[in-house]
Amino acid sequence: MLHAGVSTACLYPKPVEEALYDLALGGVTHTEIFINTHSKLRPDFVGNMAELMRRFEMTCRSLHFYTCELETLMLFSDYPRRTADYLEYCRHYFSAMQTLGATVFVLHGSRIPTASVNRQIYFERYTKLAELGDRYGICVALENVARCTSGSLEFLMDMKKALKTRAKFVLDLKQAIRAGENPMQMLKMLGENIVHIHLGDHGEYDNCLPIGKGRFPLSDFLKQLETYHTDCSVILELYRSGFRDLSELIQNYHLLEKRIQSAETTT
Repeated sequence: MLHAGVSTACLYPKPVEEALYDLALGGVTHTEIFINTHSKLRPDFVGNMAELMRRFEMTCRSLHFYTCELETLMLFSDYPRRTADYLEYCRHYFSAMQTLGATVFVLHGSRIPTASVNRQIYFERYTKLAELGDRYGICVALENVARCTSGSLEFLMDMKKALKTRAKFVLDLKQAIRAGENPMQMLKMLGENIVHIHLGDHGEYDNCLPIGKGRFPLSDFLKQLETYHTDCSVILELYRSGFRDLSELIQNYHLLEKRIQSAETTT
């Protein structure tokens, strides 16, 4: 089944542990955690978050990390030693994910313009990180981000063709719209390689709205998604300016739950 959830990033810049607690108190049972700085990877801090989730019977599917802005420099540069150092650093991430029960590592990829990227090197570097993730039971998934190489569906299709089932993707609806891509077309073309969703609505006034405030055909999207991947998390990832307060965010989460239930009963 599909799993509705909310990202702690929605409440940024509230400290991540406070954001997680607020979501738990609001009845959110599934989440993505955004780690905002290195100190939040300390084993005691991660352990406390894991204990909080146990108390509230909450699960975490994915982690998103503050070093996404460094991936161009560390993972995809012409200096291989940086790549080696980045891979070693990711062991901290993967260990934290094991403690939290998370299985999807959200990667942004390179910010270099698509036309200038050496795709063979890009895919090799991604594969190295994915293979390291395998050792920890972690799936490394590339998110389509408008300012990055990954924002292009053509690039992602090339990656899927080159790496086949090794290529895994996070589909972010707002980022697709910002890049001039059609989210429904991206879902159709990337299909079973999509393992995780960042959800928001969009319309004439904004590309990152609470669901129901825009024109995106969510029910159709969910029905199509389930044909490709029945164990996929659909995570609300809204900017703090996009909703009034925590109660509206929680209401939107419950609305998403109902939409998922409805899509499953009519599939």
